[in-house]
Amino acid sequence: MERFRFIIVGSGWRSLFYVRVAKALSHRFEMCAILCRTQEKADRLATEYGINTTTSIEECVEIKPDFVVVAVNKASISDVSKEWLERGFTVLCETPAALGIETLHELWALHEQGAKLAVAEQYMYYPDYYAVSQVLDKKLIGEPYSAVVSLAHEYHGASLIRHFLKEDMTPFKINGKTFTFPTVETMSRYEQFTDGRISDKKRTVALFEFEDGKVGLYDFDSEQYRSPIRHNYLNIRGSRGEIKDDKIYFLNQDNLPETASIENFAHTTGMLDMENSELSSDEKAIAEVMYGVAGYARDENEAIENIIGTSYSLKSALQDSYMAILLQQAIACGQTVKSTEQPWHK
Repeated sequence: MERFRFIIVGSGWRSLFYVRVAKALSHRFEMCAILCRTQEKADRLATEYGINTTTSIEECVEIKPDFVVVAVNKASISDVSKEWLERGFTVLCETPAALGIETLHELWALHEQGAKLAVAEQYMYYPDYYAVSQVLDKKLIGEPYSAVVSLAHEYHGASLIRHFLKEDMTPFKINGKTFTFPTVETMSRYEQFTDGRISDKKRTVALFEFEDGKVGLYDFDSEQYRSPIRHNYLNIRGSRGEIKDDKIYFLNQDNLPETASIENFAHTTGMLDMENSELSSDEKAIAEVMYGVAGYARDENEAIENIIGTSYSLKSALQDSYMAILLQQAIACGQTVKSTEQPWHK
């Protein structure tokens, strides 16, 4: 099997997820190089991970990869993505697609001119959340009309709300507020704390009200990503039942109540054989996106929404970034903010 070749622009914590995917699924992917800003960083990564690193853009261009992963800081993602799109490469950029509405418009304009941009929104491809999607597709709880999503921040949270409620570009309004609470620190990305230190942590609660009557409640504290004393939760309600975390409560065909486990519906998403158990849920989800983008780059998929039979197109990525921007606006002004028609809505 011919492998898909890619390079990574950016050498931070997030870029290493793609390195691990390439190493674990080496029969699928060939990670050709990481483009670093400094020679010192390039040398360190090459030694630590046994990978090819460089500080030369020209060298990366000469590799002619199937796609380019852009994994730089949030403030630079859109600019760096545009640079590589303008060089003629298919780009898979980390989230968010952009931090401002005007930049979202610029990215959509490039797409309409034929540029191939995809955004690495991976949460809906987590095995657990993919299983939830399967339950919803089977209509076990009927049509979902409300979702309480406390799983991920901002654009990720928006993505899951839209995905679980089966919303597309439906107009919405949003109001929200950020609260500050004292919390004992337990874990960071790099270390564990056991000294009982307390610091103020922010929790944001927001309500998305869609024009079709569906409602999404966003509730998130960044401590949920790592802290063992802050857990995620999910509640999706429909006309015939609800999903609460890993359980389904629903009426069967005889209208009698039943309870089932989400695990009964869990399996790999189907595009990739995830035989390598070393990969985390996050990395498996990223691998799914990478596989779809590689096919998109080689024109094997007519559109990026054909990744695994769902609809995470570029317009979905831009919509999630747009929702996150309006979320921040609503919190800043303390008032309800309404969405307006955007170019990718047409």
